[in-house]
Amino acid sequence: MTMPHHALEITLTRPLAPAELRHAARVLPLAADHDTTRLMVLARAKTPGRAAHRLRQLLDTQLPIDVITTHYPDASGQVLLNVAFPAATRTTLKTAADHTGQSPERFVQLALHRALAQHASDEADRLHQEARHLLTHTTAAHLLAAVGHALTQTPGAPQP
Repeated sequence: MTMPHHALEITLTRPLAPAELRHAARVLPLAADHDTTRLMVLARAKTPGRAAHRLRQLLDTQLPIDVITTHYPDASGQVLLNVAFPAATRTTLKTAADHTGQSPERFVQLALHRALAQHASDEADRLHQEARHLLTHTTAAHLLAAVGHALTQTPGAPQP
């Protein structure tokens, strides 16, 4: 049985110096973005979680890693986040998770889901209010045409 490869993205806390990137690439082939704050890697492991864990073990002392994520969502549309918290934060999370009868991982997962849902709700409310404000000065047809026009424009292209 062959071990699957998992595409992982490493987000760094700062850009890498060329020498740091070369040194890390000796351990594992890496692809860097234009400003070397994000790296891509293919890692072999049974699961994405194991791949991210192994990647952190290999590179954590060599790179200023902030977060490791799976590059592609799984079948449920979820992206794995691998975050290394400081000891004090881990203790606080464990205490809070224990009070709710959850594992620290599940506690963080649910908190993140709640925060993302709240953000989406707030953004929808904000856009609704903006649209209502815009509709006080124009018709729905004109607003819809303007939104359609704005969405079809190439970013950075000269406007007529």
